[in-house]
Amino acid sequence: METLTIPGWMLVPFIVMLLCIAVLPLIPHVGEWWEHNKNKLIVSLLLGVPVAVWMICNGGGHDIEHQMVYDYVPFILLLTALFVTTGGICIKGDLRATPMTNTAIMAIGWALASFMGTTGAAMLLIRLLLETIKERKYKVHTVLFFIAIVANCGGLLSPLGDPPLFLLFQKGASFTWWMQNMLGEWAVTGALLLIAYYVMDRYYYAKEPKENLAADDANESKLQFSGLINIFWLLCVIASTMFINGTYIPAMADHHAPFYIKLLREWVFIAIIAGSWLTTKKSVRTGNNYSWTPILEVACVFVGIFATMTPALIFLKQNAEAISGFISAPWQYVYCTGVLSAFLDNAPTAMVFNSMAVGVGHIMDAVTAPELANDTYLKAISMGAVFFGALTYIGNGPNFMVKSIAEQNKIEMPSFFGYMIKFSLIILLPIYIITQLIFI
Repeated sequence: METLTIPGWMLVPFIVMLLCIAVLPLIPHVGEWWEHNKNKLIVSLLLGVPVAVWMICNGGGHDIEHQMVYDYVPFILLLTALFVTTGGICIKGDLRATPMTNTAIMAIGWALASFMGTTGAAMLLIRLLLETIKERKYKVHTVLFFIAIVANCGGLLSPLGDPPLFLLFQKGASFTWWMQNMLGEWAVTGALLLIAYYVMDRYYYAKEPKENLAADDANESKLQFSGLINIFWLLCVIASTMFINGTYIPAMADHHAPFYIKLLREWVFIAIIAGSWLTTKKSVRTGNNYSWTPILEVACVFVGIFATMTPALIFLKQNAEAISGFISAPWQYVYCTGVLSAFLDNAPTAMVFNSMAVGVGHIMDAVTAPELANDTYLKAISMGAVFFGALTYIGNGPNFMVKSIAEQNKIEMPSFFGYMIKFSLIILLPIYIITQLIFI
């Protein structure tokens, strides 16, 4: 990738793509147009295809091929496998909405997020949580903390947890690297968030009208589970990610191996998706209000991101030494990665800052992981990408999905800026700063 010189203007399509994601949903009428996946795909192709053509014509065909075939395809198939398998597990029931019960649901989601993905854990538990709190008057704070705890911060411990970690895993990190190196950051942040939620929910629980609490008690029902065959398929996804790679199957790491060998894990993902779909009763997915729309949205948007990101990554790696004059310390990587992750998208942001760290020599291993930042910088990048995605609705894919489901259940969620002013900047950011000061 170093042989091709990238002019600065080739970063423009990448910046425009990210701005479309951040800004278009907020513009009246245009936001309605942007909601349709077909229109997202049109924008992605209008920006991505010219970039691909320019790369091919200027000797960068190998780079764009590698990005789209060996980064984008594994990325989208992993998300699809997690989405389909978790979408086939249905949990029904109405628990008593006490602060302890609600906090327990949050804690379970936090623990599951690293192993079934933030998207999978959020989609698995959000409907149970909303059913539990439906008789409560004060509900908004519960949904906001769910976004932070389950849809973001819980996913720090494995490549399955959050898209940026999977992309870094693709660059050479071991599957267990985050579990071995970031357990403390995950535990401290999660504990502080759960404590903060419990204290706040106790406050609001004490303010609940008596008739609401009486209705909550009267409508209590036991939990019912269906579609449990998908636990097996979910375990297959985890095992495939861990063991079907170049470490255990050397042929996959051979530079000259045919694409169907290099993508062996992805063929298995396709088989798992088909197996989950065929072995799950239609009534189970209907009970979950299952729809392909969310994962199709991710596929349409990220095809443009990955295509336009290719020259940006090369440019940043080639100019990393100059940029590092402004951003050099690990703690700066936390906040720079974090801010961009909050307002743009955390997956490409993590890749950009990883390329910068590698470009100035902060390499994990020049032989086995020449495209991966060393432990200190990888921790900083991972923390910023995963945690700070909760600072806005657009920071991580599941955020908007949870917000949409909550609004379908008649919960009035705060606006884009209201979310930040009333929640993320005054509650989440101080917790993140504490974690950074302790560990980085």
